[in-house]
Amino acid sequence: MHDEIRHDRRAAIRDGLGVGIAVGVSGVAFGAAAITAGLSVPQACALSLVAFTGASQFALAGVVAGGGGLVAGTAGALLLGVRNSFYGLRLAVILEGGGRLRRLLTAQGVIDETTAVALAQPNAAAARAGFFTTFAAVYLMWNLTTLLGALGASQVSDPAVFGLDVVGPATFVALLWPRLRGDERTPKAETARIRLIAAGGAAIALAATPVTAPGVPVLLAATAALVVMLLPEQSTEPEQNAEEASA
Repeated sequence: MHDEIRHDRRAAIRDGLGVGIAVGVSGVAFGAAAITAGLSVPQACALSLVAFTGASQFALAGVVAGGGGLVAGTAGALLLGVRNSFYGLRLAVILEGGGRLRRLLTAQGVIDETTAVALAQPNAAAARAGFFTTFAAVYLMWNLTTLLGALGASQVSDPAVFGLDVVGPATFVALLWPRLRGDERTPKAETARIRLIAAGGAAIALAATPVTAPGVPVLLAATAALVVMLLPEQSTEPEQNAEEASA
């Protein structure tokens, strides 16, 4: 039994390191996007150190780059970051324990990648190992590559000449794509709802862009999530019964 738990923990640590390295490299894109948006190198690094949620950071940089104010950019970033609170509710039982300082540090690490690795593990010990390994790997890599990307872009007189102005939006889409695509572990109904939210948000943002100030379309697009969440979930019983009958 103990050997099996140790094996699961080692596998979780390998998963965490792999995810951390793969995702952390995207920090280069954020660093470049932040400088292109007009932020300084210290500001870009501070965002990665404190905010530490890629989608929100790219959203803020995008709003600023489009001429929007920090208030609109921050509001959009906070809306995107709300999902981490729901992740925390799911991880609370697995990661319970420790003092206030440890809980505060743990909360900083509740992001998409750490949640995915933790919830994919077969037991609590492996889940904790996967969570903290992923957190450490992503945090270190993300902040290091943010610094490298920001320093590199700051040496260019006009980053837009090299197309760096599209790095942020392109990376943002790349971060979202796995959620839209789904996998074998994600229920089809959940994937469908995520795609519906994405499509609705995109339609609202496109419609609002010509008539609203920069940053406002991002805020309005968030209403798509509220509408879809209020829709009744479709039952999966007929699909399950059909599969059982065919078996």
